[in-house]
Amino acid sequence: MVRFILSFFGAIFSALTIGAVAAALVVGAIFWMYGRDLPNHEQLAQYAPPTISRIYNTDGRMIDEFAQERRLFSPADEIPDLVKHAFISAEDKNFYVHQGYDPRGMLAAAVDALRGGRLRGASTITQQVMKNFLLSSDRSAERKIKELILASRIEETLSKDRILELYLNEIFLGQNSFGVTAAAQTYFNKTLGELTPEEAAFLAALPQAPSTYHPVRAKERVTDRRNFVLKEMHENGYITEEEMQTAQAKPLMTVQNGDYEPFRAALPPRDYFTDEIRRQLSADFGEEEFFGGGLTIRATVDPELQAKAAEALRRGLESYDRGRAEWRGTGQTLPPEALTSEEAWRAALAELDIARDIFLEHQWYPAVVLQVGDTHARIGIEGIEDDADGHWIPPDDLRWIRGVNRPGQILTEGDVVFVRQMTSDSDGSFIRWSLRQIPEVQGAFAAMDVNNGRVLAMQGGFSYQHSVFNRATQATRQPGSSFKPFVYAAALDSGYSPATIVIDAPIEVDTGEGVWRPTNASNEFYGPSPLRTGIEQSRNLMTVRLAQEIGMWTVADYAERFGVYDELQPFLANSLGAQETTLYKIVAAYAMFANGGERVEPTLVDRVQDRWGRTIYRHDQRECVDCQLASLDAGVAPRIVSNRERVMNAITAYQLTSMMQGVVQRGTAAGRINLGVPVAGKTGTTNDAKDVWFVGFTSNIVAGCYIGYDRPERMPGASGGAMCAPVFNEFMKLATEKYGGGPFDVPPGGHFIKIDRYSGGRLPNDASGPGVVAEYFRDGEEPMFGMGYIDGGWAMGANLPLFAPDETVQINPDGTLVGNESVLPEKADFGTLSSGGLY
Repeated sequence: MVRFILSFFGAIFSALTIGAVAAALVVGAIFWMYGRDLPNHEQLAQYAPPTISRIYNTDGRMIDEFAQERRLFSPADEIPDLVKHAFISAEDKNFYVHQGYDPRGMLAAAVDALRGGRLRGASTITQQVMKNFLLSSDRSAERKIKELILASRIEETLSKDRILELYLNEIFLGQNSFGVTAAAQTYFNKTLGELTPEEAAFLAALPQAPSTYHPVRAKERVTDRRNFVLKEMHENGYITEEEMQTAQAKPLMTVQNGDYEPFRAALPPRDYFTDEIRRQLSADFGEEEFFGGGLTIRATVDPELQAKAAEALRRGLESYDRGRAEWRGTGQTLPPEALTSEEAWRAALAELDIARDIFLEHQWYPAVVLQVGDTHARIGIEGIEDDADGHWIPPDDLRWIRGVNRPGQILTEGDVVFVRQMTSDSDGSFIRWSLRQIPEVQGAFAAMDVNNGRVLAMQGGFSYQHSVFNRATQATRQPGSSFKPFVYAAALDSGYSPATIVIDAPIEVDTGEGVWRPTNASNEFYGPSPLRTGIEQSRNLMTVRLAQEIGMWTVADYAERFGVYDELQPFLANSLGAQETTLYKIVAAYAMFANGGERVEPTLVDRVQDRWGRTIYRHDQRECVDCQLASLDAGVAPRIVSNRERVMNAITAYQLTSMMQGVVQRGTAAGRINLGVPVAGKTGTTNDAKDVWFVGFTSNIVAGCYIGYDRPERMPGASGGAMCAPVFNEFMKLATEKYGGGPFDVPPGGHFIKIDRYSGGRLPNDASGPGVVAEYFRDGEEPMFGMGYIDGGWAMGANLPLFAPDETVQINPDGTLVGNESVLPEKADFGTLSSGGLY
């Protein structure tokens, strides 16, 4: 009997042994089969997750951020233990003791499920890392086996802290927040180190259902889950019972519930400047790197000047729009049911997609018309509390609208409008609420440092939130007469001087498709005139004749060299700015006039650093000589060595600048600009005034303005001098107050000669008066003509005598000689003179 029993149990043992061996072989075969072609887990050691790229202004203040996945990377040693313990308690309390998978946890989960308890996953944090990084999210036995294999392998490759670092930076926590650092900012506007136990537990509660655990819509559910995590933290010894009870008793407080100010509220509204940085850097580095590379971008923008650029341009656009005396409104209305209560209309107004970034003297607010009376209209204003009397639009505010004297003529209940406060100029006291509208006419403004191309301000339209199209960089428009300086630059480099005479007379050009007969804006002809007059008075006929003489291929070469065009078609009409370009390119080209003819590349960015702090782009490539020595020895200053290419002769640049100063002093921009420092510039007005321009510069800052409709149409009464020059002047007042300005540098290799600006004739060195200008000539170069007063009229010619050297000569503002005011030089009879030397 004993032998039988022993034999029976021996057989059972043998069978069990064989079964165990067989089972082990089967399990081993399964793991071998699924483990052959798994992803390389070692790549996780070099993994750099997509993180937010951030833009900072010159003050070091963050002004914008861009990301497809909103993530801020935090190394393990910068993540507080409180946060680590919360997630370990919620997701994997045996994290520090298992080898990648947790048999005890798997068994406990199975037992709980069999007992009818809550069905919970048994994946460890390590397994979740494998799933998130290397595997798909499908629910299958195959994926689970692969997950276990990879988890065990990664535990042999990476430390526990590194695995936890990957997990806490990669995990999705709702609200487009990836990783704990971004989530802490999204939900609490706090850093990780500022989180309380209940806040850390809230974040740890989210991985279970990040898309549904919303702090407002699922407040009760997420609060229960938060309190469960706090209980686990206590049971695992991470917090005391008192800390647990205190934290569990606290209400759920988040940004979404209105308890904290959102992080984005601390940033200025996105504008044309930062959006253009996005556009340019996405092209340079690729969208994936820009949106996920964790770049630190130092922008060139000056916050004060950017605000002033927006305000000045808006003022110019609104002034023209209100001058047309037409009311259009916003075109948006609220339904009648939204007007039943203050709560209803405020909620409806908040949901509207409407610009909220407009500031012009005062903030513009969206508002809704609540009641229209015979004389007044009552409005409800977003962000402004209603008082007992309500807010009203009085009839006085409607006087600018043609044919309107009652609000009922233009407003109905439910209309959405813009309003702003009108205040007293003397003491700032409130006067009334005033209706406003976004102009149909649009425009752009840009300003940059002439020495390095750093863009200090750029406004691409009236309101970025109304229209993101950047008219400074994306709108191609005819520059009109603002292109003429490039024609004159080519002429000055081709042997002309500012006193060279060019005939202002009719000209006919055979275009191959017909005869083109250009005219001056005044439809008059002025006869032989100095080059200076051609640019000061923006003479079209002189410019066309000049371009014809030096050749449009030469003009095209200059325009392309300055970056105004990639390729300028060599048609004479293009000498008058007929080919389209952008304001950004024109302003950058004018910077080279201002700095003496050296190339500058415009930039919105000083420097870009990658996520590890390495500089991967720096705009300023100049070398600092003796910088280390200068930092050590008193009295030794560093020397900045420029390696910039010269694009035009320095004397040519100065001559052109001097001529463009005349545009501001007595030409097409006369009386529009008053800065207290030397200013040069050029107006531009295209056919039918469809586009108007002014671009100008001081010794250190260049700025330009463009105004026109997005779909070009005639602007009656508009001109570059009347519309854009005042915008430039308003902006540059602040710019010169902040950055100064001085005389334009006079390059060596030339000398000054007094010239009559009407005729180009040479005057004695002591000549004075409004008609006298000191022109800068190259050494060895002289004016072609002297001046004389012969037979009762002015005349000039190569053989006419100059005034006696010791004779004091004064020229009147109209160009006549003091004491002999009978004939203007430009109206003299030149036909009696030899034509030799005349142009």
